[in-house]
Amino acid sequence: MMLWVTLSTLPILLVVVWLYTVATVKGRFPTLKNRRICLLIAHPDDEAMFFAPALLALTDPALGNHLKILCLSSGDADGLGETRKKELVKSGMLLGLRNEDDVFVVENPDFQDSMTATWSKEKIASLLSSAFAPHLANTLTSKSADAPTATIDVLITFDRSGVSAHPNHISLYHGARHFIASLIKNRPGWDSPVDLYTLSTVNVVRKYASILDTITSMMIAAFTKRSVGAHPSPLLFMSGVGEIRTAQRAMTDAHISQMKWFRWGWIGLSRYMAVNDLNLEKIS
Repeated sequence: MMLWVTLSTLPILLVVVWLYTVATVKGRFPTLKNRRICLLIAHPDDEAMFFAPALLALTDPALGNHLKILCLSSGDADGLGETRKKELVKSGMLLGLRNEDDVFVVENPDFQDSMTATWSKEKIASLLSSAFAPHLANTLTSKSADAPTATIDVLITFDRSGVSAHPNHISLYHGARHFIASLIKNRPGWDSPVDLYTLSTVNVVRKYASILDTITSMMIAAFTKRSVGAHPSPLLFMSGVGEIRTAQRAMTDAHISQMKWFRWGWIGLSRYMAVNDLNLEKIS
């Protein structure tokens, strides 16, 4: 009898702990306010499958952020590029973007959707420069005392492992770092005007631990050296019941063309539907 009572109450206890963890993180961990933010992704659906908790948090109107999505391919590997571009826009709006025009999709032969292709970091950096720092077209060949400028304050993308080890994801990391380095090249004494935050890759057990990983993530973050102020790190975003359901809808209602059987498993089990931890990259 006691065993039955214990087993029946355990799920309830786990839900209570999860919701308490979410509330604690939202109340005590730093976030970004009044920033111009770009989420850099490789394929339509990356924003929902990997970055939904961060998007739902950072698009809160009370924070005053303006968030845009830049996707470097239309995901046309199966000939569904036009469909997937429309799905990305719908997903972005579900996840809190202000306008449909805040979604940009690049169609360039240099950035083909592929499980084997590594994209050039120089070409990614060049694209980012043309979009957010056009003055870099005139590369400095000597040192300058002028402060670097850009039209965004924050760039968010994958880390060096790409969460799923996808070479397109990993390419974004290296391209983004190359872009940030170019902003401060030959400008001694100046920090980059753009902060680069990357999404942490976790081991396979945590990856499929769903809401249970919120507890693990909070404990790790609590014992990690934190930076606060204008450039906080790490950032920790967690979703409650309604927010997870919104993230799932971004897949099931928007990215309809991608809802194969294994993605149903992902949206039910992946910790990235419930928690994002973003780390500020140090680049000099």
